[in-house]
Amino acid sequence: MLEVRQLNSIRDERVLFEDLCFTVSPGELVQIEGPNGAGKTTLLRIIAGLGLAESGDVLWQGKSVTKAREAFYSNLLFLGHSTGVKRELTAFENLAFYQKMHGETDETALWDALARVGLAGREDVTAAQLSAGQNRRVALARLWISKSPLWILDEPLTAIDKQGVKVLESLFQKHVDGGGMVLFTTHQDMFDGNPLLRRIKLGA
Repeated sequence: MLEVRQLNSIRDERVLFEDLCFTVSPGELVQIEGPNGAGKTTLLRIIAGLGLAESGDVLWQGKSVTKAREAFYSNLLFLGHSTGVKRELTAFENLAFYQKMHGETDETALWDALARVGLAGREDVTAAQLSAGQNRRVALARLWISKSPLWILDEPLTAIDKQGVKVLESLFQKHVDGGGMVLFTTHQDMFDGNPLLRRIKLGA
């Protein structure tokens, strides 16, 4: 379980959120909502260990992530605004690099993941030659090969068409059905009427 405990964040002398508390349990979808500038990206980066809060703590399985970073990161997949895709590598090589970092080797899974994000036939093209949207899809392909139970995703639907949104909805659902957790932000409509979705609003 992920627990956010009394987080406080201030930017340019403006309070983004104060005494923020919530949990994300296995089998849950949690969407962070709020207007631009409300602190959604800041919050996700703090939780992922990429930013600092004024005060408060983030716990993974009951332990502060500052004291159990290795255990936390081994269970985390974070996708932010930056794709993290290496420009000099092909789409396939980028995904293979990610897979190898996590101790896995399954080329069939890589081909399948790239096909699922609409990059069939573009696997051997370098990221430098792909469009911004295609690079985003390379990053999203990690979701299909990830074994991490906790997904933290900042605007994963950027540059994704309606059909792609439906595909990702199905993948998120499959992940939480298997006991995974998804914490995300998006400006697009997802999971309307889904009882598993919980919304947390910032800037209210």
